[in-house]
Amino acid sequence: MKICIIGNGLTSLTLAKTLVNQGIYVDIYYKNNEYTQNKIRTIGISKSNTDFFNQNILDIQKLCWNINKIEIKNENLNLEKILKFENFDKSLFSIIRNDDLFNFLYQELKKNKFFRLKKKVKEEEIIIKKYDLVFNCDSNNELSKKLFFKKIDKNYKSFAYATIIHHKKVNNNNIAIQIFTKNGPFAFLPISRTETSIVYSIKNKSNLNLEEHINIFNSKYNDKCIINKIDKPIKFKLKSLNLRSYHYKNVLAFGDNLHKLHPLAGQGFNMSLRDIKDILELIKFRKNLGLPLDNSIFFDFEKKIKHKNYIFSQSIDFIYEFFKFDNKYKNNYLNQLVKFLGKNKLFNNIASKYADQGLSI
Repeated sequence: MKICIIGNGLTSLTLAKTLVNQGIYVDIYYKNNEYTQNKIRTIGISKSNTDFFNQNILDIQKLCWNINKIEIKNENLNLEKILKFENFDKSLFSIIRNDDLFNFLYQELKKNKFFRLKKKVKEEEIIIKKYDLVFNCDSNNELSKKLFFKKIDKNYKSFAYATIIHHKKVNNNNIAIQIFTKNGPFAFLPISRTETSIVYSIKNKSNLNLEEHINIFNSKYNDKCIINKIDKPIKFKLKSLNLRSYHYKNVLAFGDNLHKLHPLAGQGFNMSLRDIKDILELIKFRKNLGLPLDNSIFFDFEKKIKHKNYIFSQSIDFIYEFFKFDNKYKNNYLNQLVKFLGKNKLFNNIASKYADQGLSI
């Protein structure tokens, strides 16, 4: 059996490593001249997904910076924490540099006899006829435009600015902080004792002084970090997306081509990892029963996770809109509700499990 993956992102490599571990031949087609990742971007991986990665794909523990406490704050409530998750016995989630994970996966795949990396040809339709199954992770190719144009999407009319701040050593730099500001969500995500990743979602402003915003929020909410340097930021457009149909014959949309989320909760790559976990379970189930791995596996996959993915993505959008409304109108009733939920142990437990494992129904 031969499988093709179109696309050159983290999801493509992670899926490829999962499949070759099962003894399946995988070819990846990519479009860029260089097979690399941006050095500024970071990702958060939940505890359950980190465990799945280590046990079923590749041991990435040496790349992880563990987070054992999360503080969520609202600019309307000054320094008061509205939600707090903590577990000092084990990490809640881990932060990894995109390029570190990308290079680690790629170097491991290059050693595997089941893996080949190919530059993409112009006509994707020529590719798909050569393979039993095709995972299309590229949302901009002709195949996506032709087969996966029916979607539910939303343009946030905003950009996410990402950078890394270099600061004096913080011995216990394991606390992630999310602030819902009047301009949009702002996150401090530690990646070492001397470095912290920043993600700031804000409407595009030509006169935005990002460094000034970082310094203000750092002094107010994260003053343990004494900043020495701020890297040149990158920015990317924000939108959410859910496809109405996941597959066509032997082609399955996957990764960001299947669903996109607002980055405020760091769930985009985590959703893709849960999808990979479901694909792996379906493959193992069929192999154990001696059933063929044909395109009916895509039908089973869509039936199993489509509703969960949609509900989960809408819940992330609801959180964004809730705090956007709250910060715009400074509603006292909403502020009281937020503070009440933040102090409710049951709500905290449910929210923590939801963020870690996704929707389980």
